Amino acid sequence: MPENKTHISGVTYSKASADYFEKRSLKRSAGIWGLWGLAVAAVISGDFSGWNFGIGFAGFGGMLIAFALLVFMYYGMIFSIGEMASAMPHTGGAYSFARAALGPWGGFVTGLAETIEYVATTAVIVYFSASYADGITSQLLNFSLPAWVWWVILYAVFILLNTAGASISFTFAIVVSIISIGILIAFAVMALMSGLFSWDKLFNIAPEAGQTSFLPYGWVPILFALPYAMWFFLGIEELPLAAEESHNPVRDIPKAGFIARTTLIITGLLVLFLNTGIVGSAEIAGSAEPLLDGFRAMVGDGMAAALALFALIGLLASLQGIMFAYGRNMYSLSRAGYYPKFLSLTGKRQTPAIALLAGAVIGFVALVVVDALGGAGGVAGAIVLNIAVWGAVIAYVLQMVSFIVLRRKFPNANRPYKSPWGVPGAVIAGVLSLAIFFGFFINEPARPAIAAIAVVYVVMLIIFAVWGRKRLVLSPEEEYALSGGLHGDPEKEGYGGAVADEIMMEDLDPSGHPRD
Repeated sequence: MPENKTHISGVTYSKASADYFEKRSLKRSAGIWGLWGLAVAAVISGDFSGWNFGIGFAGFGGMLIAFALLVFMYYGMIFSIGEMASAMPHTGGAYSFARAALGPWGGFVTGLAETIEYVATTAVIVYFSASYADGITSQLLNFSLPAWVWWVILYAVFILLNTAGASISFTFAIVVSIISIGILIAFAVMALMSGLFSWDKLFNIAPEAGQTSFLPYGWVPILFALPYAMWFFLGIEELPLAAEESHNPVRDIPKAGFIARTTLIITGLLVLFLNTGIVGSAEIAGSAEPLLDGFRAMVGDGMAAALALFALIGLLASLQGIMFAYGRNMYSLSRAGYYPKFLSLTGKRQTPAIALLAGAVIGFVALVVVDALGGAGGVAGAIVLNIAVWGAVIAYVLQMVSFIVLRRKFPNANRPYKSPWGVPGAVIAGVLSLAIFFGFFINEPARPAIAAIAVVYVVMLIIFAVWGRKRLVLSPEEEYALSGGLHGDPEKEGYGGAVADEIMMEDLDPSGHPRD
């Protein structure tokens, strides 16, 4: 066996050279408000499109209950993630947490779930952005483009933006987040002043026999509404992926997560009540562009198209934020050898351009295939949305399990920030995530998403078993796990070098051979 390789936990590690990490370097560019902007930008498109499908399943009352449950779930999760991120300030995020707690296989399964989540979420945002953009050009400029052309344009523009440099990405995130919040506040003020808001419109879905206007389909469909209520918050958990591009990740990631969480609760409640109360629950339940429909109801089609130019900013904000997330997720898994190593190359601008392109290609192909299967019904957005949420739920459950395991497994690890909700908070978040997981199984429209993810997992696990597990690298995430939580802060200890040497030596028996 070569001297720089060793077997641990059923996988094979190599010690990478300094040149390996130099070709995969990131630049620290973000303070607390850059991180806040990234978190808000990643999520805020959910206020513009996607969330409303939940009303079709559970009515407004069921959607409101789902929203309230998710407030508790995301607080418990963000507190838990904040603690793990402060202890593991490297780019791996969910993969890193699960790798430390559940071993290489657990890390790979969790990291893959986040890849699916972020690549699919980006595809959903591209889908809805294209719908908005084509509606605007049709009404204002009298021309329309095929959906796939809009998809290519949107992916190309935002790959260029995300590869231009981290500082540009964070600055853009702050600007579009502020503009998006301004748009939502303007919408809320217009809705309240228009005289069109009506409480009766919130409950205008005819209830089934024996049910009420508050819960027109009963209690069980609340489970079906939860994945769509997640759209108000989905993506905020990406913050740990910016750890190696944050000036002070230990302090700023937990703070930025809390501030962003509060921001998104406020904007989500404004949209849920006012957008629905203007348009009506029955009418908004199947809309591809609910906020634009709200503007139309208040000012008519012509003016609404102009306002939709601003509404589109919210979608583009999330396109930026979530593309950032899948780029860093794929980068970290590639740097550690779980994905092909060339995906983590960063180039002169120190951004994972190849990973960003790879994720875009996968997302584009998924949209083309799913939309073709949906035919004239155009169901690509809804199906890929379910794939995104399904991937997120898997990652959520495994991260909360990891939090609980790490409290016991690594008791001496440095934890600069500790979750105020502790283990109970992780349990709450994990149980609610499992409820969403169960809801998918019993909800027939979500089954295509389940089948798609099952196929991806079977293929990827076979590839990892046969090929990937023999080619892992002692990246910071792996060093942290193998050192029992005592090593792995790249800012303090660097990449590889003495820390990797120490781990390699610890795994040798007295004769100098690797321990199997």
